[in-house]
Amino acid sequence: MSPIPAGRKGFRIPVGQKLDDKELRNALRHDGAAVNAGETVQVTNIEFRAKEIVVQVNGGGKRHFNLREHVQISAGGSDSPLPSGPQQRPGGTLILDYGKPVPDMSADDVMTALQAFLSFSKEQSAAVNWVDTLPAQFKDAIRDQRAIAGMDHEMVLAALGRPDHKVRERDPDGTETEDWIYGNPPARTTFVTFTGDKVIRVKEFD
Repeated sequence: MSPIPAGRKGFRIPVGQKLDDKELRNALRHDGAAVNAGETVQVTNIEFRAKEIVVQVNGGGKRHFNLREHVQISAGGSDSPLPSGPQQRPGGTLILDYGKPVPDMSADDVMTALQAFLSFSKEQSAAVNWVDTLPAQFKDAIRDQRAIAGMDHEMVLAALGRPDHKVRERDPDGTETEDWIYGNPPARTTFVTFTGDKVIRVKEFD
């Protein structure tokens, strides 16, 4: 329903109070988004503490140890790291803060406390309704699982999912671009190039 920040400390939700939009924007600006609105996620852990419930989504915000990032191979007198493969985006952590001992509750009570971020509806109505509000060319592209110029990050995620790689560059004019790369050569590969939050070109290589 709303983007979930990717910070290791987690995002705190005061239960029974209105979500602080400014605090959420600051967390997203500082840590980035672990999950964007409309994406399907998995609750991977729930921890009950004295005054709060900690809910991990997609593995939580802590970065997991990757052996490939700490190993080098030597050949012909030169060292090179093992190829790391696609970069896995960290998950997020939501902390339900009750400000008092956690009361007796049902599963529905917990889902209600999380409703600003997560919809547990099997119909996935939030994602469906969001797509239906888009202009026809973007709606059709998402349903066809294609990226097209003019889309923003959220639309591309809805159409193609998370990229396998991201590459930032700066052209001679000083304009910064970011490529989202889907696939790995020699297999079919798609390059989606952003300037800011907008797609400026899409290239496919077979």
